[in-house]
Amino acid sequence: MSKNRHKPRPRRRKKEATAAAAPRKRFVDYPRRGKRGVRRWLPSWRQWLGTVLFFIACAAGLFAYVYATVDIPDENAAARQEANTYYWSDGSQLASVGEVNRTMVHLSDVPESAQNAVIAAENETFYRDRGVSFKGIVRAFASTAGGEETQGGSTITQQYVKNTYLSQEQTATRKVKELVIALKVDRTKSKQEVLQGYLNTSWFGRGAYGIEAAAQSYYGIPAKKLNPSQSAMLAALLKGAELYDPSVSTGNHERAVERWKWILDREVRTGRMSRAERDTYRTFPEPRKPSMAGGLGGQTGYLVDVANKYIKQRAMLTEQDLAHGGYRIHTTFDKARMQRLKKSVDDVVARGIDPAERPDSDTDVQVGAASVRPSDGAVLALYGGPDATKHFANNADTSGVPVGSAFKPFVLAAALEGGADADSYYDDAGKLRSGQGPDENHPTLRRALTSGGNATYVRLGKETGPGQVRDTAVRAGLLKGSMARPDESFPIGSSTPSAVRMAAAYGTFGNEGLQNDPYSVTKVVKDGGSVGGFESRAKARRALAKETAEEVTEALRTPEGHAAARTGDQDRMNSAWYVGYTDDLSTAVTMFRTKPDGGPLLPMAAVGGEDSRRGTVFPARIWAGYTGAEARP
Repeated sequence: MSKNRHKPRPRRRKKEATAAAAPRKRFVDYPRRGKRGVRRWLPSWRQWLGTVLFFIACAAGLFAYVYATVDIPDENAAARQEANTYYWSDGSQLASVGEVNRTMVHLSDVPESAQNAVIAAENETFYRDRGVSFKGIVRAFASTAGGEETQGGSTITQQYVKNTYLSQEQTATRKVKELVIALKVDRTKSKQEVLQGYLNTSWFGRGAYGIEAAAQSYYGIPAKKLNPSQSAMLAALLKGAELYDPSVSTGNHERAVERWKWILDREVRTGRMSRAERDTYRTFPEPRKPSMAGGLGGQTGYLVDVANKYIKQRAMLTEQDLAHGGYRIHTTFDKARMQRLKKSVDDVVARGIDPAERPDSDTDVQVGAASVRPSDGAVLALYGGPDATKHFANNADTSGVPVGSAFKPFVLAAALEGGADADSYYDDAGKLRSGQGPDENHPTLRRALTSGGNATYVRLGKETGPGQVRDTAVRAGLLKGSMARPDESFPIGSSTPSAVRMAAAYGTFGNEGLQNDPYSVTKVVKDGGSVGGFESRAKARRALAKETAEEVTEALRTPEGHAAARTGDQDRMNSAWYVGYTDDLSTAVTMFRTKPDGGPLLPMAAVGGEDSRRGTVFPARIWAGYTGAEARP
């Protein structure tokens, strides 16, 4: 037997074998070795911590890079606003308006109460923060989620940076630049400089940039004369003038009052106003009504008003977008027709209305008129009032004036659609009979349409159904909001459509039952290209059967060849109307009386003297003078 039979193997070899069998270490122990089940896939606390620290380091490095590479730029183009240019339908310039309404003021010319209101509303830590408040962003998000009144998420410095150096676009890149530049601005400018810049660049609505223009626009005073209550109302507009200008709508007014109260209360909570002073401001400081900007005198302001409303509806542009300027707006307005319409109104009013001789009946007389092309709905001309810078309401596009007997064609159209015959009459038993009535006390529907016949149409409207009449009028082009209650006077014109809508709806009859919404803008151009999303007009819709439209037109036909309806001797409403149309032009003219500051309509009984038949002769004369055709007697 060998002597080395039971000799042990060298220890070195055993270690080598053990090392070879052991698994290699991993840089990241994931999935976690030695763990079972779910725990194998759950990162350790060291892994969690390492991951968080890694991302923090990356974010810090990225921020450091951005901070080092982004400088405070020059002021943006918004500080040098362009005008908006409007063009007639022939391409010639109608108006150049919309330059920024702004007067730069020193902070010393802004009362401390206005400064306090703005700081309380927008950034209560303004004098303590470093230009950016991450707590403010979180607080604003939480308050908004809870449906509460809020400060803005951005500091005053950030908003100043956005207004002065950047665009208004909502992108992550722009927001990061805003944060970085705000930090740098806070280091290079004093808080007073930043607040002064913010107050001079902020948007307050009504075309007003800056607190000086806002004070003039809303209260007719310089900013230095604002009281704390007025200051709080203006500060409320910074949250969004289109939602908080109290003159725009009832909803706006309610929001403005609540925001105004909140700002005053917040001034107390932040130590910027005493409770005793706060208690003196319990009545909301109603601003004055909006007025047209300078340079928009005569009819120009009314044309621009109609065009702007249409743009905001069709292009989804806001008032603030338009106020930034630079838009080229091509309209449907016909210069020659505008001149003829204005001349006709001026001539008829000058000859027939005399406030000096008849102060009780001829004062406060107003005229509104509009012409629309039936084939496509283009608004060709309008008369909004004597001067847009003095009479601010646009009489061509206003509501609140009853249309009277000029509404009857819609009643007839509804009845015809339901199977009635225009050449039929109501007998003594109230039954609708075919043929001519036995005497003038039994007029046919056709005859009663243009020569009195209110009783006939009250009965016809009731028999046809107010709902059917309303739907027919709306399909033809009147707005639902202008429709009156379905009472006994509804078929004879208690509804209150505008002259623009009446002209367009009558145009539906002239267009063989095809309805076109009125439109006033054909193209909007900015920076050399068309504004995206703008469509000049909607497509025509079938509102009435062709036979119905033709029969209504024949019933309204005058010996001179056009079709027309008017208010007459039987109308007892405080308005007078004449609406006439041909295949290529539909024009509505209205006359009424109202005080300059609004209120209910005044009586028309003796306007122009007793022979004026409650003023009904004047719209017909205006229509005739404008169109060159003889009006229906």
